[in-house]
Amino acid sequence: MTTTHDLVVLGAGPGGYVAAARASALGMKVALVEKDPQLGGTCLHRGCIPTKALLHAADVYSELKEAPQIGISVEGVRVEWDKIQKYKSRVISTNAGGVAHLMKSRKVEVITGFGKLKNSHEVQVGQNILSGKHILLAVGSTPRALSFAPYTNPRILNSDTALELTEIPGSLVIIGGGVIGIEFASIFSRFGTQVTVLEALPRILAPADADCSKELVTQFESKGVKFHTSVSVTGVTAKGKTVKTTYASSTGEQAEISSDYVLVSIGRAPLTADIGLENTKVQLEKGFIKVNGFMQTSDPSIYAIGDCVNTPWLAHIASAEGVLAVTHMAGQPVAAINYDHTPSCVYSEPPVAWSGLTEEEAKKRGHDIKIGRFDMARSGKAGILGKKRGFIKFVTDAKYGEILGVHIIGPDATELLAEPSFAMQMEATIDDIASTIHAHPTLYESIYEAAAATVGRAIHG
Repeated sequence: MTTTHDLVVLGAGPGGYVAAARASALGMKVALVEKDPQLGGTCLHRGCIPTKALLHAADVYSELKEAPQIGISVEGVRVEWDKIQKYKSRVISTNAGGVAHLMKSRKVEVITGFGKLKNSHEVQVGQNILSGKHILLAVGSTPRALSFAPYTNPRILNSDTALELTEIPGSLVIIGGGVIGIEFASIFSRFGTQVTVLEALPRILAPADADCSKELVTQFESKGVKFHTSVSVTGVTAKGKTVKTTYASSTGEQAEISSDYVLVSIGRAPLTADIGLENTKVQLEKGFIKVNGFMQTSDPSIYAIGDCVNTPWLAHIASAEGVLAVTHMAGQPVAAINYDHTPSCVYSEPPVAWSGLTEEEAKKRGHDIKIGRFDMARSGKAGILGKKRGFIKFVTDAKYGEILGVHIIGPDATELLAEPSFAMQMEATIDDIASTIHAHPTLYESIYEAAAATVGRAIHG
């Protein structure tokens, strides 16, 4: 059976379902194809939402353990992992129901099954053919693997299977010090796991500002997490309930570490194989789908967004790309995304957040820069919360005051990012922020303090 649509979307993650909802609002007849039984994609079921649920549980546990420091006596606090997992599942289920309701309210036709391109305008799902004036590929990605560390062994985890552990590991080696690895380190270390992070690059969180990376290591190490950077993992061997991981330093020195589990967190690969791209004019580059600034592929009727294109692996980027793509399809005016302004967040404890250029990247691009910084140690609200470690750092153009980047580590960093990120998008200057009254006592007044320091009007610096 063949049905006709204005748009056929493959993949119901935060890119696909947001694009479908927006396209429907623009008057398109939309079909949304999803291979999983529930909508929401990796972000909802195996990524952003479940990890943040576990991180919240770790936050609550940490707060309760530290409560005696402010005069609140708490006894008998314990972690019941099975109940935490049930809480995580409830959060996922509630959100999945919300996405399904959104699709129903927007009159998007949802089709469960694996979609494969027959040509530039047709998608086959089982025995059904979906014909579309446009096709949007939002097929996502999957965790990358190491050839010598097969995920078939239950002791060797990826970011999907780590979420389904039935026990809290006594010890865990994490291969990869990127965002995903660091968030899992933050979860399990606070639940009592001895965590060791192995990173091939000279520092963890390579996309973040070097000062934030350094501060995060300091704070994690004070809580017992161990880091080995500039190392190359050479083997992972699981036997019984023990996994042995061998690695070499940059000088060639060999080492071995034993743990209950190993988590391989070395990035994600686009799911572009076996979806019928060979039946179209779509081109690939290093496995990613090539697109222009409007997310249009080399086949004009086909667009692609999210993890299957070579842009940041972030749910909010996929959503923004989805809205951009369908707006362009509808023939309405729309501007390409400025990826320099991508807000990036690490929901660890402490959290890290940034937008714009790092100090290193700004210099590399030839900017004459001016740096301003405010340490959370001087924040009254941070002191009340007992979280006085961290800072806010602005990277600005020395002559005109353009905000080139902002980097935050400390309490509520992921929320504090909103103001400077918006300011950058609106092309406000650092002086604009420094001239705006911020409420006291708040954490967000630290944004003002950092801005004031940048323009030479520091108050508490």
